[in-house]
Order: sequence, then structure tokens, then C-alpha cells
Amino acid sequence: MLASERHITHMDLDTFFVSVECLNNPKLKGKPVLIGGSGDRGVVASCSYEARKFGIHSAMPMKTARRLCQHAVVVRGDMEQYSKYSNLVTEVIRDTVPMFEKSSIDEFYIDLTGMDKFFGCSLFSKELGKKVTKETGLPISFALASNKLISKVATNEVKPNGQIEIPFGNERSYLAPLSVIKIPGVGKQTAFLLLKMGVETVKVLADIPVEMMHNLLGKGGIELSKKANGIDESPVIPYREQKSISTENTFSQDTIDVQFLHSQLVRMTEKIAFELRSQNKVTGCVAVKVRYSDFETHTVQKAIPYSNADHILLKTARELFDKLYQRRVLVRLIGIRFTNIIPGNYQINLFDDTEEDIRLYQAIDSIKKQFGEKVLFRAAGIERF
Repeated sequence: MLASERHITHMDLDTFFVSVECLNNPKLKGKPVLIGGSGDRGVVASCSYEARKFGIHSAMPMKTARRLCQHAVVVRGDMEQYSKYSNLVTEVIRDTVPMFEKSSIDEFYIDLTGMDKFFGCSLFSKELGKKVTKETGLPISFALASNKLISKVATNEVKPNGQIEIPFGNERSYLAPLSVIKIPGVGKQTAFLLLKMGVETVKVLADIPVEMMHNLLGKGGIELSKKANGIDESPVIPYREQKSISTENTFSQDTIDVQFLHSQLVRMTEKIAFELRSQNKVTGCVAVKVRYSDFETHTVQKAIPYSNADHILLKTARELFDKLYQRRVLVRLIGIRFTNIIPGNYQINLFDDTEEDIRLYQAIDSIKKQFGEKVLFRAAGIERF
């Protein structure tokens, strides 16, 4: 399909966590609000625009943020509420559009290609934004463009509570005056390298020959060159709520050893939790299965706030197993499954965790990616839960 035929709207809930907290407590509106752990070693998971004026940003140490804005209101955060409102928005969009992608807990790409002949994509996007706000109470920004890249960048530029349309053919000129750090995927190292070279704007980056970009950054340089020129052919991936990831283990010998069963559950949960994080995804539902020696099989599941953190998923798996395993007869198989999977990362759960906790997870995953997921695991995965 030609780029001229595509109409992609990117919708982003403005300061999502803060907006939900303001719905539950209107007194927070207009105040510098910090979402995260209240202790000095905690980190900021999200913050209001009023707080950002003081230089505060997500993932900043809470101690630093409170020093920058001493009168800021610190709210611990409630992932259960955020998951609830994310699902409400998802339902509104699902009931309104033919195809959409849920790219994170608070972001959506909507493919309106072809609908311009009937409704007008710009008008349709405006009406959908109004509908989301009316039915959930949450403010939302959006941008309509010919591809996902431009629509996302444009949404970020018009937030909060903004809307914009970038006509086909204007992609390159729209990006040109922006800083290179505005391009999705440009991390700190790449940004530092480009700025050191004197490449500050997207226009300068777009003018660099693609061969030079390849020599500089390899395949990533080619991709970055395309983005700088406003080129993005990635499709909108239809959202399917029932995607799952699972693993199970049939034992060579049926067992009633609860300690052994707990250790196997730990090992299996760790395995697929790492798989989730490797794919930058989170789960909203955990299920545990037990099959007895007589082949009678039972499964129990529980909806949870979106997460991919071991300590949260392990606790849930343990609770489900203890609830399920009541017969105290020989077990032939146990399994664990995560469903309701969406794109997302561990950051959205960091309401109580410290910087050390975050770095620990990052270090563990880095080692597993380099040497394999079996090289590092909890001792409980062998001996006890």
C-alpha cells in the first residue's frame, strides 16, 4: 500500500497516571504531582506538567525530584486503577474503529486508511478523542499522519490535550526543525554522538548520506536515516487481547513434594517473565494449571495490574498454586500462563522500587540476554519457593 493511501492516528493519554489520580482526587489538579515511591531511594514513575516545569522527569530519583520542587505532592500510585482505566479506553476505541494497535498502557495507533472517503479521518479522530474523554474522563492528545513515526512525534509535540494533522508530503519538512532527540529510538548514546558531530536538528541528520550513516551506526544508521526523512512503513498491528505466553512441565515421576512443586513454579515463572521483558511486554492475567496422576486437570487464573516483574508474578503464581492444590494427591504436571499481554515495560510498576531494584533487574536481564536465561536464576527455583 502506498504511503499516500495511509491515514494513521496516534493517540496518547496525557500524563496518564497523574490524570487517573486527579479523577480520584480533584484537589490534585493544577498541582505539581509526583507518582512513585515516597522514600528517598524511590524513583518517579510519572509526574504532572506542573512538576515538569521544575525539571522533574520520570525515572528521576524521588529524592532529587523533591529537592527540585519541595511543595510537590507525592502519590504512591495504583497500578490496579491504571490498568482499569487503560482497559476502559481500550473498550471505547475497540467499539469505534476497525483496527487499532495498543502500543502501551496509554498509547494507541489507529489505522483509518480508507475511512477518509466516508467520514474524513481528521473529523473522525476528533470525535473519537472527545468520546474517550467523555466516557472515561481522561484527557487525550492525537496526531493524524501518513505513518506511525510522524503521528507519534507530532502527538508528543502537541501534548497536553492537543491535536494536529500532518498532510501527506509534509513529513520531512515537519521533522526538519526538530531536535534529533525527538526521533523515537534515539537513545542517550546515539544522541551524544550526533550532537558531538554538530548534528542537532533532524534536517541536518536527513541530509547526511545514507552510506555515511551506515558507516557510523551500521544497520541502525540506515534506519535512522529513513526516520529523519519521514519514512516509516511499519504496519499497525491489530490488538488481540488474548495473546498468551506459557510453559508447563510434565514430571518423569508423579510427585506430592510441595517444596519441589514450588521450586518448579518459580523456575517456570522466571523463565516466561524474562521472555516478557525481552519482548518489552507486560501481562494483565496469570493462570496456573495442575494435572493430577489420574489426569484430572484444574486451572485457576487471576487478573492483575499490568506487570512483568518477577517478584509480582512469582507472588501471584504462588497464591494461585496454593489455592488450586487442595487434593494432596500425586501431581503429573504443572503449568503457568500469562494472558492479556500488551506492549509495555517494567517502569510502569516502579512505585515502591528503588534505583537499586531497577538496576538489579536490568543487570539480570542483560546477563541472561548475553549468556542465556538458564545461567542466572533464584535459588528458590531449585530448593524452595
